[in-house]
Amino acid sequence: MGTKYKGSPKEVNALNIFIKLSRCVESVMSGLSPTLSRAGLTVSQFGIMESIYHLGPMCQKELACKILKSGGNITLVVDNLAKQGYVKRIRNEQDRRYSTVHLTATGRRKISALFPKIVKKIVERMGALTQEEQKAIGPILKKLGEGHK
Repeated sequence: MGTKYKGSPKEVNALNIFIKLSRCVESVMSGLSPTLSRAGLTVSQFGIMESIYHLGPMCQKELACKILKSGGNITLVVDNLAKQGYVKRIRNEQDRRYSTVHLTATGRRKISALFPKIVKKIVERMGALTQEEQKAIGPILKKLGEGHK
């Protein structure tokens, strides 16, 4: 279902694309939610753990940029992951105001077991597109995502 807005063709087209993109994201994410829920994690918690797992320890500001969340939200998410024993903050010895977030051994086990399940779900969902379509849409989505830096 597209927009019912009766604006200019440019406005109607942009709104229709926005609606389709939003529904697509919600559809794909809802397919991941049961797996994450069974693992006891939110999408943001998974995003933080996955980022650290693949990129290494980083500060909360970097994590916020990686998963597109505010600094305040990241603090809460990291606090909750720390309470669960999945991450720990390590203060910089030279600048005690600066700390990096690291996976604990428990967190590393959790994400290493969960990540393949999430990848499988994503691959299944992306199977609605051919490999050619997936390759074609990637640069388009990247361009759209980088539109307002």
